Amino acid sequence: MNLFSLFLIAVGLSMDAFAVSVCAGLTMSKPYIKKSVIIGLYFCVFQAAMPLIGYIAASRFADAIIAYDHWIAFILLCFIGLKMIIESFKFKKEKQSGEEFSLKPARMLYLSVATSIDALAVGVSFAFLQINNIVPAVFFIGIITFLFSVAGVKIGNIFGAKFKPAAEFAGGIILILIGLKILLEHTGVI
Repeated sequence: MNLFSLFLIAVGLSMDAFAVSVCAGLTMSKPYIKKSVIIGLYFCVFQAAMPLIGYIAASRFADAIIAYDHWIAFILLCFIGLKMIIESFKFKKEKQSGEEFSLKPARMLYLSVATSIDALAVGVSFAFLQINNIVPAVFFIGIITFLFSVAGVKIGNIFGAKFKPAAEFAGGIILILIGLKILLEHTGVI
């Protein structure tokens, strides 16, 4: 997998965290740098850890299904992408309650896990694609997620909720295109 493909996967995976960060920014009277960094770090750690967990788990049985690995990667990425696209249409503008976004550890852990489940499936795909060195890939995904999350807080604070559906939609399209590229490369079409 080349760096550009990894970048697109990282961007696609970071869209859920970006969308939540935009919502966090909506509730802040000012975009506090400290809060932005805390949000970014939570999402960064989980978006990096989940593909690693998926990769390690799937590596144990990848040899048994190597003939179908590209189909599995394609199906997983398309499923995740379609899920994100559907969620982008279901988004309803939430009423602002006047309360600032809570950074309580229990809430941040829940949001971090919820936004990184897709990354677990991508880790499984990485194992099937026999990515040899997973560590740089997960660090790259984490860094991109951190940057998007911090930017999301600022954007949410400035522009509001109108970007959340677009971010999820774009992330879904990116993941589907990556899945299609993987399938076409392994079937010899490109």
